[in-house]
Amino acid sequence: MKSLLLPLLAVGAVTAVVSTTPPAPTGKWQPLKISRYFWAEGACAADVNGDGKTDILSGPYWYAGPDFKTLNKIHPDTKSFNAADKSVVPGYEGELSGKNAYSENFLSYAHDFNGDGKPDYLVVGIPNKETLWYENPGAKGGDWPRHVAVASTDNESPMLVDINGDKQPDLLCMSGGKIGYATFDAANPTAIWKWNAITPVDNKTFQRYTHGIGHGDINSDGRTDILEKCGWWEQPANWDGTTPWTFHPATFGDKGGAQMFGYDVNGDSRTDVISSLDAHGYGVCWFEQNADGTWKQNLLTDTQKEKGSTGVAFTQPHALDLVDLNGDGTLDIITGKRFWAHGPTGDPESDQTPVIYAFMLTRKAGQATFTAEIIDDNSGIGCQVMAKDVNGDKKPDIISANKKGCFVIIQK
Repeated sequence: MKSLLLPLLAVGAVTAVVSTTPPAPTGKWQPLKISRYFWAEGACAADVNGDGKTDILSGPYWYAGPDFKTLNKIHPDTKSFNAADKSVVPGYEGELSGKNAYSENFLSYAHDFNGDGKPDYLVVGIPNKETLWYENPGAKGGDWPRHVAVASTDNESPMLVDINGDKQPDLLCMSGGKIGYATFDAANPTAIWKWNAITPVDNKTFQRYTHGIGHGDINSDGRTDILEKCGWWEQPANWDGTTPWTFHPATFGDKGGAQMFGYDVNGDSRTDVISSLDAHGYGVCWFEQNADGTWKQNLLTDTQKEKGSTGVAFTQPHALDLVDLNGDGTLDIITGKRFWAHGPTGDPESDQTPVIYAFMLTRKAGQATFTAEIIDDNSGIGCQVMAKDVNGDKKPDIISANKKGCFVIIQK
């Protein structure tokens, strides 16, 4: 990661503070720090043991719901470091050491890959490394059997989502200088997943540390298209599996940010795009699709050059999720500040408050308005942030993991 780190250090050294002082979180949210150790930059949720309670999976463990106080090992947890007092601290170096390190777990997803009725655990590793899935052993317990899904996964925001419309999730990512998606064979789930490249080779643009990738039906033809910071790739009606998809250039951020979503923000029946401009800099926004297929950028948070519509500013919006947070029928944006993406001094404003925000969408008279709501000010996000109901009250909660630990923030 050194090739990426050095220029970011130079930027951070000369950048003036833009972040706003966040308001105190309201009593609407109850933060739970379920681990103080840095094992992963992502977390997910599923009922691991079939007891009807949602559990959290992150790093080498799953944490049993509903209180998440009991941890259970998924795979070996031998990583540790020596603290200043010579004590051995589990996990990777992060907040507890005051130093920077990188986890081998960038993102986590849960799905029953082998069809046995138990959720398994998908771990997207550090870019250019393997994506693994761990098979839930059920009642017999013990370490979960390990299987390689994809030998080399690139991009820092891969997503587990159905791309080809077969009702089972695919891994949307980059690999070998191409954008594509990997599919698993339900009849032979332990086999290496099939790689489906949808672009020509571009080793400079589609490299291991590329930021930003996503999905959505951009042209409303009923098929899922693929998003990246330079535009969108149109899924053909009858793809032959080899011919590159049609590319439509657009600018969805100069440097690339987080996960990207296609969604009709303003209700005009055209799919818009939601993302962040720079995973290590500033800017959460949505891009409005005009009738002629051009795009208008609508900035929600401040950047160094422009004010956003919500009056909020923070750096490192490295992850994003889209969910109906308040049950009003529109999808809201969940994002925040990735804590110490490159360590305590590696990015602009690394030392500012590690916030998580919701940007609540309201539609009125054909116009879309987002209102900022702070969720937490002592956790932040990682390469992933996930909204999911973990306590069964039908309201989405927030799951996050980073160099401060692992968090569940309950919506009361």
